[in-house]
Amino acid sequence: MKTSIVIIDDHQLFREGVKRILDFEPSFEVVAEGDDGADAVELVEKYNPDVIIMDINMPNMNGVEATKELVDKYPDSKVIILSIHDDENYVTHALKTGATGYLLKEMDADALIEAVKVVADGGSYLHPKVTHNLVKEYRRLACENASEGGGQFAPEIRRPLHLLTRRECEVLQLLADGQSNRGIGETLFISEKTVKNHVSNILQKMNVNDRTQAVVMAIKNGWVEVR
Repeated sequence: MKTSIVIIDDHQLFREGVKRILDFEPSFEVVAEGDDGADAVELVEKYNPDVIIMDINMPNMNGVEATKELVDKYPDSKVIILSIHDDENYVTHALKTGATGYLLKEMDADALIEAVKVVADGGSYLHPKVTHNLVKEYRRLACENASEGGGQFAPEIRRPLHLLTRRECEVLQLLADGQSNRGIGETLFISEKTVKNHVSNILQKMNVNDRTQAVVMAIKNGWVEVR
């Protein structure tokens, strides 16, 4: 059964580009398109899609407002926000409103396809650059809290060699650095396919659904550096 998708973006050329990428994936079906948040609500009511891909900045009703209305009406709605903003305030606002994915418009085709698959399966997906910015903000706040309490925040990095191979630890660190699969492959001189295999193994061994959860767990456990 195909994953049904609705695309909402007021820029027709960009919307067509997104649709073209998704059409190459045999398991996807774009069932409708719209120009603004009001269209999103109407189209979800009509088509009940598995995933909604929606721009954050649109006239009449923006993506965050539409996401809130959709989630209020249809709690199972799975929304991926598209944005040019990588600021953590935009990201956290979108996630608090109910979005389960956040992609920057500089994404590549692989990231878009992976995001739809992860979100359709019930996971969450953040653009690698966004994940890195959130991790940096987490570290900044932790440092401030430690400073106010008279302590220091300089955790020892303990690579999870009891759980992951050395190569998988390297990949996990690069995920925390905000690297895409392509970037990780170039850094480690391995193919993207090999990177995807490592990422899948990491998620399985860490018992998490997606890259974002893996990075958050790694940060909390002191398994990666925040650079």
